[in-house]
Amino acid sequence: MDPLTTPLLLGVRHHGPGSARAVHRALSAYRPQVVLIEGPPEADPLVPLVGDAGMRPPVALLAYPASGNGRGNGDGSGDDADRGRHAVFWPFGEFSPEWRALRWAVANGVPVHFVDLPATVRLAVGEPPEDAGRGIRTDPIGALAAAAGYDDPERWWEDVVEHRYEHPAGDGEVSAAAGPFAAIGDAMAEVRAQAPAPPQAQRVDEERREAAMRTGLRAAQREYGRVAVVCGAWHVPALRPPLPTATADARILRALPKVKVAMTWVPWTHARLASGQGYGAGVRSPGWYHHLFVTPPAEAVTRWLVRAAGVLRRDDLPVSSAHVIEATRLADALATMRGRPVPGLTEVTDAALAVLCEGDVLRLELIQRRLVVGERLGSVPHGTPGVPIARDVAASQRRLRLPPEPLPREVDLDLRREIDLERSRLLHRLGLLGVDWGVALARRSGRGTFWESWRLAWQPEFAVDLVEASAYGTTVRDAASARVAEQATGAASLADLTSLLERCLLAELPDGLPAVLRTLDDRVARDHDVAHLMDALPALARSLRYGDVRRTDLPALQHVMDGLVTRICVGLPAAVAGLDDAAAAGMRDRIDAVHAAVALLDQQEQTARWYGVLVTLSTRDDVHGLLSGRLNRLLVDAGLLDVDEAGRRMALVLTVGVPVARAAAWVEGFLAGDGLLLVHDERLLQLVDAWLTSIPSEAFTEVLPLLRRTFSEYPAPQRRQIGERAVRLGTGDARRETAGSDVDDERSDLVMPTVAALLGWGRQ
Repeated sequence: MDPLTTPLLLGVRHHGPGSARAVHRALSAYRPQVVLIEGPPEADPLVPLVGDAGMRPPVALLAYPASGNGRGNGDGSGDDADRGRHAVFWPFGEFSPEWRALRWAVANGVPVHFVDLPATVRLAVGEPPEDAGRGIRTDPIGALAAAAGYDDPERWWEDVVEHRYEHPAGDGEVSAAAGPFAAIGDAMAEVRAQAPAPPQAQRVDEERREAAMRTGLRAAQREYGRVAVVCGAWHVPALRPPLPTATADARILRALPKVKVAMTWVPWTHARLASGQGYGAGVRSPGWYHHLFVTPPAEAVTRWLVRAAGVLRRDDLPVSSAHVIEATRLADALATMRGRPVPGLTEVTDAALAVLCEGDVLRLELIQRRLVVGERLGSVPHGTPGVPIARDVAASQRRLRLPPEPLPREVDLDLRREIDLERSRLLHRLGLLGVDWGVALARRSGRGTFWESWRLAWQPEFAVDLVEASAYGTTVRDAASARVAEQATGAASLADLTSLLERCLLAELPDGLPAVLRTLDDRVARDHDVAHLMDALPALARSLRYGDVRRTDLPALQHVMDGLVTRICVGLPAAVAGLDDAAAAGMRDRIDAVHAAVALLDQQEQTARWYGVLVTLSTRDDVHGLLSGRLNRLLVDAGLLDVDEAGRRMALVLTVGVPVARAAAWVEGFLAGDGLLLVHDERLLQLVDAWLTSIPSEAFTEVLPLLRRTFSEYPAPQRRQIGERAVRLGTGDARRETAGSDVDDERSDLVMPTVAALLGWGRQ
């Protein structure tokens, strides 16, 4: 090999620990003057950060539009495909060959240049479409392993590469160190010759990438002598001499669209390495690969099974050292039976399932999630370039002692404590920006309104979300305020607008609040649909009721609220007339929500106005039975209708002349949600019981599903009590009088002395 004319081509499997070890050996033996790595050339200035003590993989290079034109959807939605057009990732694990090449070059003071299609072009043209043959191109070594009958490419690498070539002890055995890569290059040439032709768009993308790689290779050969190239194995044949002319490659790269981009390092996770997003092929077992890379080969299986036992023990599952010893023996035996030099992931998984998990696949899934994939989160140095809002988030996380962690964890916040109040503000503001680091949980029983519960889980994609959010401001507060104002203008419905207002108040964004209130006031004045007004009320009521928890004064919101309640009360009588079953069910839910909102506000004037409407509607004949029954129940619960009058109204409905369907709907509306009335008031229970027993058999099957739905909502103790009381119906004084007329006095006199003795009657 002439190092001045022939570069050392190291074709690797992205994220392959076997490739990583081989790359390190080859570089140490070859001692290149420059290292070229498949990746975006714009990342060259970021290479020195690789050697920083704060850089801990998994990490990823992130390219995004520097002009801030990648906002995503205006409504804060956006999916992974949308995100991919506005940013590109190149992830690296501890065991990635490219990462090992970077670390070797930085440690040895060797220049590094990335050679691939520039990110400026990649973001402008987008990703090529997927196709059935794309797996061969993104993971050709995996394809070779599959063709050889291996289910794990790393085991194929160990058997075919690691155990076939002797590794040099010193740095001078270049040919021995490069031997595996020469064989891989030859194999790739055959694979490329036999692979199916890709679609046009993918073929063009591949041609452009390889033309860019050759252009970078030529430039490095002109400037340096000994050149080493680390790239995906698929591209090795395209970089072998004789190369196409520089003119031909320049023609391929001519006039490509470009956008201005910025690049930085961001933390990544093993779970995202497994997802196949970004650079190279996704790997199914990054946790296992990391273990193989950092553990001496002779101890890999034993240590892995020890870690698996620890995972099970943390969930209080009984696993002893004897289990680990037996599982290790079984893994070795399986490898021998299958003709493999050492146990691979398949063998240790089978052994863990049989011995550690005792055949329980659920336990094995726990090991798979926590070990085989893992949730290792990388870190980047504090001085890493980034958008200002990302630095603001990082500073807030440190100040508020909320470290970003990939594993979900729950935290409780007491809003009376200043630090917890600030944590709540940060989480709510990030949520408005589409960075769902925290998901609010339902308020726990026994906790007051000063408490919030959150589930936190940091995902690497949030780095892209923050890039998109940077178009709105340089701090979380400023960006969230601007985003709220934009979303208020584009809100699809009045309910969406009031929900946005509630989130704005929870996030404490006084700069964004006026725009939302102005839009809300205008929408309320122009919207004549009572259903829309009713949907909007609950969020407003919560905002007013709990505003004082966050020390917020909301006189403008009170004005909007008063007008909303008035318009609902005026429009509701006309809105409930002539509804079919589906519309009546929807209106019943809206009435319940408004009723709860009015009760939450506890304002005398609004409460009186609302109950006045309920009283008027409760006796109207043109109101659907479901609504009529519900209105009467709300009045009973409020003490505005006594049980006797409610019983009289129920008796009028549950008569022979009233259609069974209407009567059943009335009963459902009246009884839905709570069965305490039937438990404590025997008269109502008797009315329902008498009506049920009088329903003709042909009509009973029609109303049975409705009745079952109604009674199934009751708690089990209430259902049991209702059943017991229904059994005892009619066993009162009248039953005892009837039974008494059949008593034989002479025969009873014979047993009375015995009964008296048993009960202790007559004792002094």
